[in-house]
Amino acid sequence: MSMFGGGFGGFNAGGHSSVGAAGRKGNGLPFAGIPEDLAEGVAELEAREPDHGDPRVVFDPVADRGGRVSITRLLTGRPRLLVTATVAVLVETLLLQAGPYLVQVGIDHGITGRNLPVLVGATVAFVLAVLLTGVATSARMRQTGKLAASATRDLRIRIFAHLQRMSLDYYTREKAGVTMTRMTSDVEALQSLLSDSFAQFGIQALTMVVVTAVLFHYNAELAVITLALVVPPLTLLSLWFRRAADKGYNRQRDAIAAMFADLAESLNGVRVVTAHNRQERNIVAHRDVVGGYRDANDWTGRINAVYGPGSSAIGLLGMAVLLLAGGRMVLRGSLSIGELTAFVLYLNAFFQPVQQLVQIYTQYQQARAAVAKINGLLGTPSTVRPRPDATVLPPVRGEIVLDDLTFGYLPGRPVLEHVSLRIAPGETVACVGPTGAGKSTLAKLVTRLYDPTGGRILIDGHDLRDVTLESLRRQIGVVPQEPFLFAGTLRDNIAFARPEATDAEVWAAVDAVGLRELVERSPEGLATPLHERGQSVSSGERQLLALARAFLAEPRVVVLDEATSSLDLRSELRVEAALDQLLEGRSAILVAHRLSTAMRADRIIVVDDHGILESGTHAELVAAGGRYASMYATWAAPVVPGPAAR
Repeated sequence: MSMFGGGFGGFNAGGHSSVGAAGRKGNGLPFAGIPEDLAEGVAELEAREPDHGDPRVVFDPVADRGGRVSITRLLTGRPRLLVTATVAVLVETLLLQAGPYLVQVGIDHGITGRNLPVLVGATVAFVLAVLLTGVATSARMRQTGKLAASATRDLRIRIFAHLQRMSLDYYTREKAGVTMTRMTSDVEALQSLLSDSFAQFGIQALTMVVVTAVLFHYNAELAVITLALVVPPLTLLSLWFRRAADKGYNRQRDAIAAMFADLAESLNGVRVVTAHNRQERNIVAHRDVVGGYRDANDWTGRINAVYGPGSSAIGLLGMAVLLLAGGRMVLRGSLSIGELTAFVLYLNAFFQPVQQLVQIYTQYQQARAAVAKINGLLGTPSTVRPRPDATVLPPVRGEIVLDDLTFGYLPGRPVLEHVSLRIAPGETVACVGPTGAGKSTLAKLVTRLYDPTGGRILIDGHDLRDVTLESLRRQIGVVPQEPFLFAGTLRDNIAFARPEATDAEVWAAVDAVGLRELVERSPEGLATPLHERGQSVSSGERQLLALARAFLAEPRVVVLDEATSSLDLRSELRVEAALDQLLEGRSAILVAHRLSTAMRADRIIVVDDHGILESGTHAELVAAGGRYASMYATWAAPVVPGPAAR
C-alpha cells in the first residue's frame, strides 16, 4: 500500500578426522559437503548454534515430552528475534502514517498559505519518510524471516524426532502421505504465517489504532459519526467469517492430507498398478480425492468472496458519509481543506488494513488448523516406551524366555495366548506354521517392536520393558523378509548400524556373507552408490547386504523374518550359507516359510491356534506324526504334473 493509504504498494557426528568419516552424516549416509559459496554462512550459523553436547549421547525419549505446539509459543520462544521484529514493526507503522499529515501541512501551510519553503520542506520530508519506511520494512522482513525459519526448523526437528520414537503400530495404521503432510504442508502453513503475516497483522492493527487516535485529534465529531456507521457491521461480518473459516480450513487440511496419502500410495505401488492395468481406475480415484480438496477450497473461496467485498462496501459507504459530513464542515469553516484531505487519507488507511486483515486471517486459520493437526501427531504416544527408570542392558549370553506371553493387535482378538518358551544361549529356533499364525508377531515382540498385552519376555533374566531400547536393540540383529536399503553407497548400507566401523571390519562382513564378488564387480567397490531401495541389485544380493549389516553390528541375538522366502534356489543357497556364518555362536529366532531353512535350526516350534503346538528337532517332530510331520510330508511330496504338463 502507499503512504497515502497507510503503507507501500558438515557435522562430523563421530568426531573423526578421516575423509571417510567426515564425509558422512551421523546416520551413515553420504554427505556431499557444503558448497563453497555457502561455507561462510554455515560457519556463521554454527558459531551461533548452542552447545548440544556430545553427539554420541542418546536422545532421551522419556525426558523430551515437551508441551503442545502453539503459535504464541513459537513466537515467544525466540525473544531476541521477536523484540527486534516488533521494534521494526513499530517504526514502520509510524513512518507509514506520516504521509497524510505531511500532505495536510503542504496543502494548508504551503499551497493555501502560498509558502514555497513549507511546501518544499513537506515534500522533502515525505520523500525521507518513504526512504526510511523502505529501510524499516527491509529490517522487519529480515527479522521475521529469521524468526520463521528458526521456529519451523525446530518444529520440523521435533516432529521428525517424535516420528522416530513412534512404535511400529503407528505406521501400520497411519498412511505415509498423511504423515508427510504434517512435515510439509502443515509446517509450511505456519512458516508463511510467521514470516510475514504476523508482522503485517501488527502493522495493520497498529495502523488502525494510530489512525483512530489521529482522526479524533483532527475532528472528534466527524470521527464518531464515521466510525459508528462502520465498526458495528464490520464487527458482525468478521465474527461470521471467523466461524465459517474455522470449519473451512480444518476441512481443507484434512483434504490435502488425503490427497498426499493417495499420491504416496500410488507412487510406492506403481509397479503393482502397472502390472494390473490399474492406471485409469487410479486416475479416476485420485480425481475424486483431488475433487474433495477442490470442494474444500471452493468453500473457503465462497466465504472470502462474501467477506472481502462486504468489508469493502462498508468502507466505501463510510467514505461517502465522510465526504458529505466533512464537506459541510469545510463550507462552514470549521475544517480546512488540508484537514479534510488528511482525514480522507487517514480514513482510507483505516479501512485498507481491513482488506489485509482478511487475507492474514485466512492464513491464520490455515496455520491454526495445521497446528491442530501437528498437535494431534505430537500428542500420539508411542505404545512402546522405556520406563523412566530403565537400565542399560549389559552384554548378554542370549537366553530368551517367553513367560506366559499374550498379545493381540486389536483388543479382544489375541494372536498369541499364554505362550511360554525358553531359548538357550547360542540356540537357533525356527518358527513354522501357517500364514497369520503369529510367527512374525513373535519375532516383533522379541525385538520389542510391540509390547505384550500379557506376560513378559526376558533376555538373560532382564524384562525387555525394564531396559533401554537402545541397549536392547544394540544386542539384537534383525533381518526382515524384505530388506530395506537406503540411498547411499554399499559401504553406507553395510555399516548402517556401525558407521564408525573400519574398512577391514566392513570387508570382514562382506566376506562372511559371500558378497566379495558383488563388491569387486561394482564400478567403485564399496563406494558404489545404490539406487533408491537398492533397486540396482538383485533380491538375493539385497538380502545378503542385510545379513552383512547384521553381521557387522555384532549382535548377541539374531531375528530373521522369512529371510529366504522370496528368493530363487541359487540365491537361497547363498543366503543360507551366509546365515551359517551369521548365526554361529548366537541365539537366533528364524521365522521360516520354507522347511529347508527350518531344518537347519537346532529346534523347531510349530505356531498355530494362538500358541506353540509342537517343539523339537526335525527328526523328533517327523517321528511324532503331528502337525509338523504333515507339513513336511506335503513339502517333501513329489509334484505330479497335470494333464496339460504331460
